Amino acid sequence: MSMKKYYPTAFALYMTYFVLGVASSIMGHYKQELAALWSSSQLADGSYDVAGVLAVIAALGLGRLITYPFAGPLSDRFGRRLPALIGCACYLVFFGAVCFTHSYVLAYILGIVAGAANGFLDVSITPSCMEIFKEKGAIANIFTKLSISIAQFLLPFAIGAVAGAALPFSTIFIVCAVLITVVGIAIVFLPFPPYERSVKSKDGGKKEKMKFTPSAIILVILGFTTSATFMIWLNCYQELASSYGIADPSLVQSFYSVGIVLALFVNAALLAKGLKPSKILVIYPSAAVVTLIAVFFIQQPWICYPAGFLMGFFAAGGVLQLVTSVAVTMFPKNRAVMTSIVMISSSIANYAVLSIAGLLTNIGGANGPRYIMLFNIAITLIGIVLAVILNARFDKDFQKPEAEAKA
Repeated sequence: MSMKKYYPTAFALYMTYFVLGVASSIMGHYKQELAALWSSSQLADGSYDVAGVLAVIAALGLGRLITYPFAGPLSDRFGRRLPALIGCACYLVFFGAVCFTHSYVLAYILGIVAGAANGFLDVSITPSCMEIFKEKGAIANIFTKLSISIAQFLLPFAIGAVAGAALPFSTIFIVCAVLITVVGIAIVFLPFPPYERSVKSKDGGKKEKMKFTPSAIILVILGFTTSATFMIWLNCYQELASSYGIADPSLVQSFYSVGIVLALFVNAALLAKGLKPSKILVIYPSAAVVTLIAVFFIQQPWICYPAGFLMGFFAAGGVLQLVTSVAVTMFPKNRAVMTSIVMISSSIANYAVLSIAGLLTNIGGANGPRYIMLFNIAITLIGIVLAVILNARFDKDFQKPEAEAKA
């Protein structure tokens, strides 16, 4: 009952993920506007080369990668409030500047800043959810994705409203800057739950090292593959949808977001009934790869809408959060550090696969979107194989850290 006093804190933290949801996808919708702003070259059809915009989106992954190695230990040492506030401040800088700069170099730096915001928030929100909701921590962590998906569901409608009102595309960026400022001020005053502080040993000796089992290593790699699957889709489906004849590709994201929301509630129900998260890590990516194969071969505009829903459900519907929750459970004394490690893998995916997607766009020409789709299929298949291996030895590896935690 005493934990209820932290529910407003949880709500504020979830709101930071709402802003994160906008930050992770808004540049994908405004590729042409941002490419023009950053003086990208024009193509033969009059549109702008978006490879530079994809590079800036990839920079979010680089920012996360830079941040996680010290953000996790910072959270375990000094508490969850500090990284949450740093994350809010970074997002304020990003939203307040990225749509006004005419410098590609500065835009790239701001992309790194946005990635840093994501990194600091991850090591605050995930451990906080585990500490506020205790036994239901895994389910609570899945619902961080709900905040992201609500933002991504509403974003296309907000984009349409802004266009309909003849407002500048920077409007949504400014609104998000104001929102994250309000949330940051709330976090300054809201209470945070107690946490198991990571400290140096009193005798001057070294802290006990984290012992990685094969299952833990696989979970870290799954942080890469599960992230890559939905990141590639979210940021690159627009061009494929356009090539199939869809006039407004942003509508596909609404189907994608509905799929995420439905998946979150289904996952919560399945976990409540005792289904092992490791099973979901096989089933969902398998369904996602079937969807990607269908989109590749059925080159019709109608396929994009159900595919958007299915990719939201099976690729982005909390799968990465499940990977993180399982990994964190294996290291109860190093929750934020383990969150950092999994998210480092995720951020490498963000940077690497979107950079490769930009390269495929350059060399593939009109076929670039289809090459990107094949690339996504290959990465997702690798994740499925690893998840099968995880299930084969999960019980054996999982019992070790659990027993050590109880000792």
